[in-house]
Amino acid sequence: MLILALDSATPDVVVGVVRRDGDASVDLVDEEVIKGARHHNELLVPTTHNVLRRSHCSFSDLDAIVVGIGPGPFTGLRVGMATAQAFGDALSIPVYGVCSLDAIAVNLRDSITYTPDSRFLVATDARRKEVYWATYSATERLRGPQVTKPHEVEIPSDLRALNIPQHLVDQVVSPDISATRFDLIPTPTSLVRSVDLKKPPQPLTPLYLRRPDAHVPAFKPLSPAIPRPTS
Repeated sequence: MLILALDSATPDVVVGVVRRDGDASVDLVDEEVIKGARHHNELLVPTTHNVLRRSHCSFSDLDAIVVGIGPGPFTGLRVGMATAQAFGDALSIPVYGVCSLDAIAVNLRDSITYTPDSRFLVATDARRKEVYWATYSATERLRGPQVTKPHEVEIPSDLRALNIPQHLVDQVVSPDISATRFDLIPTPTSLVRSVDLKKPPQPLTPLYLRRPDAHVPAFKPLSPAIPRPTS
């Protein structure tokens, strides 16, 4: 089956077409990653068209869509999930949501040797001097996802590897922790590998973990003569 994979939970726009044959193989057909994208809403759809064209397939060839549901910024998540759902509705194909940190954890495990007792930490920049994070065993998520201050991240014992942006390393982990560090992002194949396509998809629910930055300002009358509304 051909699957379109999208993620906009990080500053990067990730789009790819993946071929999955049962449980045996997950093969990348084509992908495009735009690093440090500022305008996800302007880039996601054109990038999808580019990837489909290079994959020599059309929207009608797709069997399913997988999209990262965060945690991440309100605007980025909204764009990615709305785009995925619109494609799915138009094509009448299932849309699966995946925790973006889970997809990063898949890449993290692929990048290093480990034992069944190994533990992993995945953290990303949540802005506002906070981080999104989750901890993992060799097979599953153990804690999270959560959003906290960097010093409040719970570092598991037997930490084998951690995924964290360079500018946050000193704020999250102490120098005496010897775990191998990576700075990975979700990839189309890791997104697809993070979902059970044999099960029916659940409604897409974004992992915002906190209120959006934008808010409706409180009412301020222009002058004392203008009454405050009662409802």
